[in-house]
Amino acid sequence: MTQPPAINTVGALRASGHVRKHLRDEIRDNLLTMIAAGENPWPGMHGFSRTVLPQLERALIAGHDVVLLGERGQGKTRLLRSLVGMLDEWSPVIEGAELGEHPYDPITPESRRRAEAEGDDLPISWRHRSERYAEKLATPDTSVADLVGDVDPMKVAEGRQLGDPETIHYGLIPRSHRGIVAINELPDLAERIQVSMLNVMEERDIQIRGYVLRLPLDVLVVASANPEDYTNRGRIITPLKDRFGAEIRTHYPIELEDEMAVIAQEAHLVAAIPDPILETLARYTRSLRASAAINQRSGVSARFGIAGAETVAAAALHRAAARGEAEAVARVVDLESAVEVLTGKLEFEAGEEGREAEILGHLLRTATAETVRTHFRGLDLGPLVDKLDGRTTVTTGEQVTAKEFLTGLPALNGSQVYDEICQRFDATSDGERASAIELALEGLYLARRISKESDEGQTIYG
Repeated sequence: MTQPPAINTVGALRASGHVRKHLRDEIRDNLLTMIAAGENPWPGMHGFSRTVLPQLERALIAGHDVVLLGERGQGKTRLLRSLVGMLDEWSPVIEGAELGEHPYDPITPESRRRAEAEGDDLPISWRHRSERYAEKLATPDTSVADLVGDVDPMKVAEGRQLGDPETIHYGLIPRSHRGIVAINELPDLAERIQVSMLNVMEERDIQIRGYVLRLPLDVLVVASANPEDYTNRGRIITPLKDRFGAEIRTHYPIELEDEMAVIAQEAHLVAAIPDPILETLARYTRSLRASAAINQRSGVSARFGIAGAETVAAAALHRAAARGEAEAVARVVDLESAVEVLTGKLEFEAGEEGREAEILGHLLRTATAETVRTHFRGLDLGPLVDKLDGRTTVTTGEQVTAKEFLTGLPALNGSQVYDEICQRFDATSDGERASAIELALEGLYLARRISKESDEGQTIYG
C-alpha cells in the first residue's frame, strides 16, 4: 500500500488538478487501463477466464449493477471482493463526513453547510479503496434500518424536529456512497426488505419512514444468490431483479488444472501434498459432481476439495509427529482419512441412505485409478507385480513412516522401476518417493494385478 497524498484541503485539491469521477466511470477507466496494459484484473480467480469474467467485465464497462447466480462454493464472494481492485487506490473525502462524500460534491445538509462556510479551507482526508467496499450477508433478520437507515431517537432527543433530515441514522447502502456494496445470498432477504432497495438502485435516492431524502447516491450494488434459493428459502422479487443490469451465472472449474489450482491456492496446508495426491482429490471432487447419488442441486462446493486437502495434510503431520519423521508428506494412505470426515459436506439423493460410505469409497478409488492411468501410462510395472508373488508383501499404513515403507520394499534385481516411478513426479525426498510408489501400488491393486488387505490402519499389498 502506498502512502496517501499529502493534500489536506479542498483548495489544495483543486490546485493539484484533481478531477472527480463518478464511481462507474472510475471502475470503467481502471478496468480498461488494466486490459490495455495486459494486466490480470482478477488475480486468484481460476476457471472463469473464458466464461464468467468476460461477462463481468462487459457489465462493469456498461456501468451495470450485477447479481451472480451459482451453487455454493463457486467463488462468488471472492469474485465480488476482487472488484475492489477496480477502484482508485486513494480517494479524497470530506473529513468527518458521515457518508464519505467527495469534497467537490457534498450531498448531506451538514456537509453542504460546512462546504459553504469553510470554502477552500474545508479539510479533506483520503480513503483507501479497501474502505470503499462493504459486504452484508443477507439474513432473515436483516431490517430496512440495516440497509437504508432509520430515525435516530438520540438525535430527536437532542431537540431536532422529527422531520429534520439530520435525525436520520444512515444504513449500509448510504454509507457505501462512492463505493461498492455487496449483498451475499440476496434471496434470503425478506421481500419487504428487498422493496426498500428499489429506489436506491433506480432513482438513487432513499426513503425513510415517509421522508424522501434526495441523496444522489453513487454506489455500485452487487449481489450473489444460489439459484436453488428461489424455491427453497426465498426469491429475488421481480422489480429488484429487473434493476440489476447484469445477471451472470457462475460454475465450478471446468478444467482439472483449474480445480487443482483452486485447492492449492485456498487450502492452508500443514504438511506437503505431492501433486498426484492433490490431483486425486481434485478428480474425486469432480466425480462427486457427476454422481447421480449426490444431490447436484445443492452442488459439491470447492470447499470440499479444500477441506479434503487440509485433512490429508493433517493426517501426514499427525504421523510425522507420532513417529518422529523430519518431513511430513501426504500419501495415498492418508486419503481415506479425508473421506471419513467430509461426508457431512455432501447431500445425498433420497434412497441412498446407508450407502454413503460405499459411494464415497467407490468414487475415491475411481479418482485414484484415473490419476494412476494418466501418469503411469507406458510404464512397465511388471517386475514389481512379479515380485509380489504371494510370499513377498509391502506394508504401509497411517502410522508407517516413509522410511519404513521404503525400507520394506522388495528388491527388484536390477530393475529401475522404483526410480522410474519417482521420476514421473520429480520425487526426490523419502516422503515424496514413498508417496509416488504407494500410488503405483494402489494403482496395481485397482487394476486387479495385486491384492490388498486393510485392517486397523495398516495396509498390506501382495
